[in-house]
Amino acid sequence: MERKIYWGITLVALLILGVAFFQGDQPAEKSDLPWHIGHPTADTIQIFGVTLGQSNTNQAEQHFKEVAKPILFKSPNGQLAVEVFFEEVNLAGLKGRIVLSIMVPDSELQGMLARGLRMNATGGSKEITMDPDDVARVFTMPIGSLTYMPLVRLEDTVFAKRFGQPAQRIREKKSGVIHWLYPQNGLDIALGGSEKPLLQYVAPGDFDKLVKPLLTSGEIVQ
Repeated sequence: MERKIYWGITLVALLILGVAFFQGDQPAEKSDLPWHIGHPTADTIQIFGVTLGQSNTNQAEQHFKEVAKPILFKSPNGQLAVEVFFEEVNLAGLKGRIVLSIMVPDSELQGMLARGLRMNATGGSKEITMDPDDVARVFTMPIGSLTYMPLVRLEDTVFAKRFGQPAQRIREKKSGVIHWLYPQNGLDIALGGSEKPLLQYVAPGDFDKLVKPLLTSGEIVQ
């Protein structure tokens, strides 16, 4: 009986979140809905109160009212990148995870690596815990891209209603995940497979960099 009650409560919670995503009926927080994409200039977008290329992590923390976790990544081929994680945010009644890619100059990345406090291996890549002074510096640097992961699974029709039909769809040959691409908004929505939806926002001028690897390992679908 207790297990049935638990699953009943969980189902109701998921339905409430799904309806909120579909209807978006909280006018006071419209800017925090994933389909409300602003264009402060022709070269950038604003989403969840973050203006790509201008806003920084300190400002994102204030807006999200959550603490950010920064990580320096070293890929198997030696590339370095800094990302900032918000494990759970509640925006306009929708819970999700947010990952920010930080625009750290290449000239500073090697120094941050050398000053790293700890290193953990994760499937070929390495995660480096950064020096506190470097963290403070990173938090003032502009955000290059934003990835949003809703904590509920949603049907494709929800995205079609809110974002319209994509300019292009590309299917990953290996995973079967289909990417809905909206170049005018710098948006890639990854749907399908066993994972929950993933929405990645980049500056429109950087959209080709996002699409190129998808075309290399995928195929265009109708």
